[in-house]
Amino acid sequence: MKLADVLPVANLLRGVGDDLLQWRDRPEERCILAPADFKTAADAHAHERIVDGLQRIFPGLPVLSEEEIWSAARPEFYWLIDPLDGTASWYEGFSGFATQAALIREGQPIYGIVHAPALRVTWEGALLDGEHRAWRNGIPLSRLHPSKRLLLCDNYPEPQRAAKILYERLPVTGYVESGSLGIKCCLVADGTADLFVKDVMVRDWDIAPAAPALACVGAVLGLPDGGPYTFTGSMEKNSGVLVARDAALAQRAADALAGDGY
Repeated sequence: MKLADVLPVANLLRGVGDDLLQWRDRPEERCILAPADFKTAADAHAHERIVDGLQRIFPGLPVLSEEEIWSAARPEFYWLIDPLDGTASWYEGFSGFATQAALIREGQPIYGIVHAPALRVTWEGALLDGEHRAWRNGIPLSRLHPSKRLLLCDNYPEPQRAAKILYERLPVTGYVESGSLGIKCCLVADGTADLFVKDVMVRDWDIAPAAPALACVGAVLGLPDGGPYTFTGSMEKNSGVLVARDAALAQRAADALAGDGY
């Protein structure tokens, strides 16, 4: 698989992003189809557009989506998509939502894209044949290095739960608020933030699209207890996720959380 093979996916997701921006003003798209999961008609329609597009670009390659229920074992090679990550942000008129996809081979995301249409930002990462790099709006991302700066990222006006523990126990120098899980991961990848933790259930379609970019810049993608985050087994990770600028910071964060049962 070459980089040229996956480049059309960026145009596909940007087109879906344009639709999502327009759909926010349409009552028929804001219709809530699944109140318990807060799923809207826009989620379903974005799913249809992305699946159709990926099947045209990659005929025969399976596409697994947040919007479908499936119980079969994971394929060895497949697309995993989250058509609308951050539905609540989209619905309430905030900018922290994204449409995203990951190409996964033998349990490893080898290409990922997170497109935030309201922010006009697209993050991509590739671990493809001859191409190991990440970029934001076409500009290459630099490798991350340890720093005295420590900007913590979460999706509330003030840190909550595990993020609050880290805020109180680490020498945090600032706080970055953002919506979707994919965007928060990418904010670490591009150096906007240094640390992100979530101690609630996350799912692989939330995280996989950002994983190649994180790997390319040397960031750590793991669990709050310091263990590795893997894209095998269940799509649901009950323990959450921890994303850090570097390995030393990831270990400090895991140590800080250890006393509270993480």
